[in-house]
Amino acid sequence: MQNRIERITTVLDNNKAEAIEVFDLREKNYFVDYAIIASSLGTKHTVALLDHLRKDLKPAEKFNNIDESGDWIVIDLGDILIHIMTPEYRVKYDMESFLTSLANGREGE
Repeated sequence: MQNRIERITTVLDNNKAEAIEVFDLREKNYFVDYAIIASSLGTKHTVALLDHLRKDLKPAEKFNNIDESGDWIVIDLGDILIHIMTPEYRVKYDMESFLTSLANGREGE
């Protein structure tokens, strides 16, 4: 699993994603084991990062679902969820606070 996480974060980092964070949710009764959040440089870069992940991770990874809005893309790999967001969306939706509280066992606070 750690190799998969490293491969994903490396692809994101090599393609100029910023503020990449990994949340370990294995013991938290959440629907995925890991969540990864990365910031893009803008809408076009968000889509470009998705293209890089598709190209560099397939066929090793199965992309179960992709939800695209331009400013926020969510990639479901089954046990890993990847969020790629523009900086504005990342601030607006503040997924880090939710995932941090979940990872620390303080969901619902």
